[in-house]
Amino acid sequence: MAFEGLTEKLQGALKKMTGRGKLNEQAVKEGMREVRMALLEADVNYAVAKDFIKKVTERCVGQEVLSSLSPSQQVIKIVNEEMTQLMGSTNARLTWSSSVPTIFMLCGLQGAGKTTMCAKLAGWLTKQGKKPMLAACDIYRPAAIKQLQVVGKQVNVPVFEKGTQDPVKTALEAVDYARYYQRDVLIIDTAGRLHIDEELMDELARIKAAVKPQEILLTVDAMTGQDAVNVAKAFDEKLDVTGVILTKLDGDTRGGAALSIRAVTGKPIKFSGIGEKLSDIEPFHPDRMASRILGMGDVLTLIDKAAEAFDEKDAEKFARKGFSSKLTLEDFLEQMQSMKKMGGLKSMISMLPGMSGKDIDVDDAALKKPEAIIRSMTPQERKDPSILNASRRKRIAAGSGTTVQDVNTLIRQFEQSQQMMKQMMNSRGKGRMRIRFPGM
Repeated sequence: MAFEGLTEKLQGALKKMTGRGKLNEQAVKEGMREVRMALLEADVNYAVAKDFIKKVTERCVGQEVLSSLSPSQQVIKIVNEEMTQLMGSTNARLTWSSSVPTIFMLCGLQGAGKTTMCAKLAGWLTKQGKKPMLAACDIYRPAAIKQLQVVGKQVNVPVFEKGTQDPVKTALEAVDYARYYQRDVLIIDTAGRLHIDEELMDELARIKAAVKPQEILLTVDAMTGQDAVNVAKAFDEKLDVTGVILTKLDGDTRGGAALSIRAVTGKPIKFSGIGEKLSDIEPFHPDRMASRILGMGDVLTLIDKAAEAFDEKDAEKFARKGFSSKLTLEDFLEQMQSMKKMGGLKSMISMLPGMSGKDIDVDDAALKKPEAIIRSMTPQERKDPSILNASRRKRIAAGSGTTVQDVNTLIRQFEQSQQMMKQMMNSRGKGRMRIRFPGM
């Protein structure tokens, strides 16, 4: 998981430093030495790490901590605040032009996930009520245009392409097309290279001059660490990028790019790619990311994901049916689908306080078995599991590729959940809820 190594080392360093009761200057410096090593091992820019340690040390040896009887929470608070400041303080939102369409130009090296990110961004904008369109201006990479068409179709966003004609001409025609068909956002997928060269930069500069994009968003691979920062500097010098999109934050990311890019280039990180699915994109919140890195969880993002995955009316209906003891296996299936939309159990648990950076032993495939069992039932069986006799259970097990024991376990868990909801309902009018969780 992203930042796992950095989180573990930072937690260890801070634990040593804050476990001494009252701090002195020597203890702070020893602790900060370990924090600096953790940052450098995470491939954070040396100058950035040095400046970060200096700021944290100055605050930690000040009166606000040394005069405190219990400084541990304040030290962590200071580190959290400085780390948030390092990544940009607040969420940097997209800006919009006064005329339609607003043009976003995505650029970056090959392999950073730029084309896929175009579709992810288009899908995210669609959920915000926008009508985006994609323009295929990468005429060099084999199948780049076809890839954009495929991912565009998956998020139900049209793709404008003119084959291998001059990308500048394609971009200009795409603007006219978007304006004519009233698409309010145009996302341009530009060519990448395996490395930065003058020919690439000249072409990108010509596209920029021709269409005058509202935002130039640089897509960088978070797994490349310090190299991502060097790429960002080179693109920014030529194009004056307005923001950065970090991809592959779900991989074995050491954290160097996220912690260094803003400080080195002055450009904000606007979005992050957190998975392979086209829905795996989220706005970058420095404060939330700092909390994740320090193992403090990210409850706000978890709430955002829940609000997006769970329909409010369906949630109310589920609660009403639960308290009236009318829950069915069909309802359970719907809830499992919603949990999958949130990224799965492992992703959800990693956002809870104290769980960030830990090796969470949760198998997201665990939801597949009960889902297969429920889908192998008839509508009547889902509504009324009491009719499931031995022959029906045997048929369901065969149809779902499971065993009769698996089917029995699911039914037993469902009945226990119903019993728990009954106990909650019976205790609602009393001063306190006294619930025994069956089977636990």
